[in-house]
Amino acid sequence: MPPPAAKSWNFAPAPDPALVLAITEALPVGPEVGALLVQRGLDTPEAAAAFIYSDLRQLPDPFLLRDMDLAVDRLVRALETGEKVLVLGDYDVDGITSVALVISYLTPLFGAERLRDYIPDRYTEGYGISHTAVDVAAAEGFGLIVALDCGIKALEPVAYAAAKGVDFIICDHHLPGDELPAAVAVLDPKRKDCCYPYKDLSGCGVGFKLMQGLGQRLGRDTAFLYDLLDLVTVSIAADVVPVTGENRVLAAHGLRCFNEDAHLLRPGLAALRELATLREGPLTLSSLVFGFAPRINAAGRMGDARRAVAMLLAADQQEARHTTEVVDRMNQERRGSDQATTQEALALIAASPTLQTSHATVLYQAHWHQGVLGIVASRCLDQYYRPTVILTQRDGKATGSARSVAGFDIHAALEACAPLLEQYGGHRAAAGLTLKVENVPAFQAQFEEVVARTQATAHLVRPVEIDALLPVARITEGFLQDLRPLEPFGPGNPNPVFATARVLAVPGSAREVGNGHLKIRLVAADAPGPAVEVIGFGLAGYLPQINEGHPFDVCYTLEMNEYRGSRHVQLRLLDLRWA
Repeated sequence: MPPPAAKSWNFAPAPDPALVLAITEALPVGPEVGALLVQRGLDTPEAAAAFIYSDLRQLPDPFLLRDMDLAVDRLVRALETGEKVLVLGDYDVDGITSVALVISYLTPLFGAERLRDYIPDRYTEGYGISHTAVDVAAAEGFGLIVALDCGIKALEPVAYAAAKGVDFIICDHHLPGDELPAAVAVLDPKRKDCCYPYKDLSGCGVGFKLMQGLGQRLGRDTAFLYDLLDLVTVSIAADVVPVTGENRVLAAHGLRCFNEDAHLLRPGLAALRELATLREGPLTLSSLVFGFAPRINAAGRMGDARRAVAMLLAADQQEARHTTEVVDRMNQERRGSDQATTQEALALIAASPTLQTSHATVLYQAHWHQGVLGIVASRCLDQYYRPTVILTQRDGKATGSARSVAGFDIHAALEACAPLLEQYGGHRAAAGLTLKVENVPAFQAQFEEVVARTQATAHLVRPVEIDALLPVARITEGFLQDLRPLEPFGPGNPNPVFATARVLAVPGSAREVGNGHLKIRLVAADAPGPAVEVIGFGLAGYLPQINEGHPFDVCYTLEMNEYRGSRHVQLRLLDLRWA
């Protein structure tokens, strides 16, 4: 296995010592944590305290969201008149958890017989609100649709629904277009005319705010509302929204449902946790991303996403285990498909001198499964660090997913190719697109030209952002505990990355484990002491050089490795370079 591609090590500027001192004197944190807080912009004791002591009472008033009063009025009218409500969401984790949350909260109010969940079919209806969904609502007597994690650009479907006498409440978190749908209410913190103080809620988070607003209007006890934070937390983890502000508060309390109050966890998530066989110790947002999200997503990728909704709404352990096993089988099918497709995609690149030296990757194979294209694009990007588009054929059209590298706006690149596309949407890091099959070669050429022209050379090297230097002697369980106030980690609040200079491998300890992973024990080269355990995923290519016995530098995050009652601090290696 060859060594991994070189990475760029970027060290954060040293924080102002006076600001660090002010925080460490006011709060029970050490100088390293104080420095990390200042580096993250929390440079006053008040800001740092609000960050560390996340309090549900900090949540903004839901009625600060534009149209919240209209949305709550419409739900109250539906409740009082005996109207039926269809709850519609996108087919990914965010949409599925949104639907489960709203159904869970409304069922004691409306009764199960007046509610219906609806997730569009990924392949026959596509993303968002379809005419099919509206037709189902009208035919079955639903006068109101609550759309979650989608709908902000659904001008025509909402107008079509109005003509059939069906009202809409839109709960979305994506960027609006120039015109909003003519719904009864459009809740989206990213609306230009919305003064809500936190703009980065997940779709499920917006649904949570709607239920919070409804509960306030009805004078309901908030305890049941906060029982829904497990779903909000899964959505925050899976949808890769910033773990800052309100999201951080929601996620911090939601994780307690999984850890401190696991016996109260809803049956579907408890069964999913058991089936995922996650490593020992407290669950983190990363645990939810890798253990929960793929299984929930698999239902929409490989079949009917409503099965995942049924899993999350299961009333007891027996029902939960049954639905979870169904979803897990779909995930196993998804894993087989994405692994085979990834191998085929990487083989296509390896066999083409042009693709190996291009600025972008655009691959098309008509037989690839549409449900795994985003995963495959991410896998190719991991191997060849450049903007990537993976396409297949569906209903006579080429359709696919795009993923980008840090600092490059892939949505803008697709916009530059818009004349060749029939549809596209997304954001800077990820997008989806559809085009005519005959336009694929022209799109490959134009996308390559756009990326080559606009992408800075620095974007071709994967960056590692390093917070601080750390000596080997400081890598202890006590120091790891000192970092706990910074959790939960995620986008916007990443797990601190440390670097340690001049280390050596304990002789005989470096070996390959699993499929290309590096396992090693390290000691300081200049002041030998206790060794620390290290795992480096995908880094086994460094083995020959490590075994030559020369000192090297490492950058990493810290974690607690718990296995069969044993606990020890472990470095999760991100990169190494020769001292």
